[in-house]
Amino acid sequence: MTLTIPGFDHVRLPGADGVELAAAVGGSGSPVVLLHGFPQTHLMWRHVAERLTDEHTVICPDLRGYGASDKPAATDPDVYAKRTMAADVVALAAALGHERFALVGHDRGALVAFRAGLDHPETVTHLGILDIVPTLDMWNVLHGASAAVGYHLFLMAQPPGLPEAMIAGSADAFFGSFLDAWANDPTTMPEDVRAEYLRASAAAVTSIVADYRASADIDVMHDQADLDAGSQLAMPVTVVQQDWGAQLGYDAAGVWKAWAPDLDHRLTRAGHFMAEEAPDEIAAAIQGLLAR
Repeated sequence: MTLTIPGFDHVRLPGADGVELAAAVGGSGSPVVLLHGFPQTHLMWRHVAERLTDEHTVICPDLRGYGASDKPAATDPDVYAKRTMAADVVALAAALGHERFALVGHDRGALVAFRAGLDHPETVTHLGILDIVPTLDMWNVLHGASAAVGYHLFLMAQPPGLPEAMIAGSADAFFGSFLDAWANDPTTMPEDVRAEYLRASAAAVTSIVADYRASADIDVMHDQADLDAGSQLAMPVTVVQQDWGAQLGYDAAGVWKAWAPDLDHRLTRAGHFMAEEAPDEIAAAIQGLLAR
């Protein structure tokens, strides 16, 4: 049985292009959408979501290609473009009656949230980003031996066929390696949750690779077009991330300031899975963002 957030309703609603998204919905009040990362599902928000439900309607979807959401074939680059995935989120929120909402994303979900903020400034009221830089900047800061930390980005950027076969052949070892390497405190991810992430990821190898492949192609083009046009995020933005700037040799706050004039940039001692390792910290950051 698919694990979900206790006490939340589970729904399936249309996103873009007829794709259906599965989502957990709970609480009441102004809407907040929380987008998960890799290799996870909406379940990663279980602790943070529960801390927000007293004042907010909290919507936690599985991204297209992940979890219990539809996994369309990548017949063209647009299918898993972050622009398309952002349109999914806007459509899902509208189907729940929310034309405007706050949006917070982690990892892959943060890339979708970033694109939604640029493409739908009239819809996204506040934007929270956990542990990324935008796609264009991500490729620009990965260089030399330090880029080995992102080897999976290069693997899944390869043409269709080999990456899918390699990953599917050792799915638990592949996806499990990130759950192990990126967690400062593995005990915050119980065995049943870890098993759910591995099960869901193994069932979605082709679509997960397509999502990553888009970030080496069409997503870069979309970011570059916005950069060339001088586009910026119009809403308040909070970024919480590990100190990747020190590790990879770039100014993380400066990268984000170029995109987000109204920026609160924070570093955390938690690992990559910060919503699970430090839910009080992340919930407080989201609450602070929503108060701006």
